[in-house]
Amino acid sequence: MSWLDDFGPRLAALDAQALRRRRRVVRPEGGMRLNVDGESLLGFCSNDYLGLAGDPLLRQAVHAAVDRYGVGAGASPMVSGHSAANAALEQELAAAVQLPRALYFYAGYPTNTGIVPALVGEGDALFSDALNHACLIDGARLSKARIQRYGHARLDQLAGLLGASAARRKLVITDAVFSMDGDRVDLAALHALCEQHDALLLVDDAHGFGVCGPQGRGSLAAAGLTGPAASPRVLYMATLGKALGVAGAFVAGPEGLVEWLLQQARSYTYATAAPALLAEAVRAALQCTLGPEGERRRAQLQAAIGRLRAGLAPGADAAFDATGWALRPSETPIQPLGIGDSGQALALSERLRRQGLWVPAIRPPTVPAGTARLRITLSAAHRSADVDALVAALRRAARAWPPVGP
Repeated sequence: MSWLDDFGPRLAALDAQALRRRRRVVRPEGGMRLNVDGESLLGFCSNDYLGLAGDPLLRQAVHAAVDRYGVGAGASPMVSGHSAANAALEQELAAAVQLPRALYFYAGYPTNTGIVPALVGEGDALFSDALNHACLIDGARLSKARIQRYGHARLDQLAGLLGASAARRKLVITDAVFSMDGDRVDLAALHALCEQHDALLLVDDAHGFGVCGPQGRGSLAAAGLTGPAASPRVLYMATLGKALGVAGAFVAGPEGLVEWLLQQARSYTYATAAPALLAEAVRAALQCTLGPEGERRRAQLQAAIGRLRAGLAPGADAAFDATGWALRPSETPIQPLGIGDSGQALALSERLRRQGLWVPAIRPPTVPAGTARLRITLSAAHRSADVDALVAALRRAARAWPPVGP
């Protein structure tokens, strides 16, 4: 029997554990409504935190860019793919996060899998938060440095590991806002540890840029580590397909470090550059995010977060409390509702779908075993009535819990 025959039983095993994922065909309908496999649903599943993904301002920028640049970039940025739009965007991103220089990548995942191995290698020490995103984890593995994981946000544990390390080069990698929990790391304290132990700090702010900090400048700015206080030992990475509503990513920091990444990050050198039409869309989104319209949208987003948390707070509904479900502590658009069991999380997600709401169930291996959840994400495009509809649906589900069947 060939080992190729194993895949059928292995897929069946995923089904038995409620761990097989399903891919859907999605078409936007306006606001946060989506047509999902032909069904109109109100989505609480997108990272489009400021509601910019379908904004006319970005569409106009893309249409103008197509007329000027065409569609594809044609080559690596190191060959002929670095357009005037891409160059302008890098300067504007650096200014936005108040750091000396930025480097623009075509996507977020390969940014981290490229820059981590460019920073450390065999014989070096790498320290990673236990709940870091998969792209940081994969970048760490590719680096071949010695990886030491510390408990989630356990800076006391990290301090001990840093103090015990004899490596000359030390790199600490962390999310700023954790994608499945919505909580935030204490970047000022983390930076102080890196200062004390001569370590470089790489911060992934995929879910904070555009939302956190003054004018949405990100978690590093919120921690007071940009501008005149910018540190020579911090690299800041963020994605452009979440709050900014487009695609791509960038890394920013000291001139010398960013130049080194330009020269050494294989996922930058050997990949076709992001098309200029996307760079122009990001430029339009960035201008919006940093201006009065961005402030208005962030205020709307915070109102939605507060409304959801008030509606599902302990004591707000006795039946809901009795289920044991609870929102995890989070001030960000990521509002995880802890369920525990993967099958129950799937059943609740399906029950909400039948009421016209799309709230994805997140299960292992994305989250640790026994911590399955609904990952509720909110947007400035959600209306108060949208949030109220979700709260009401969850309360109805609680009164009919546990389900009799799937």
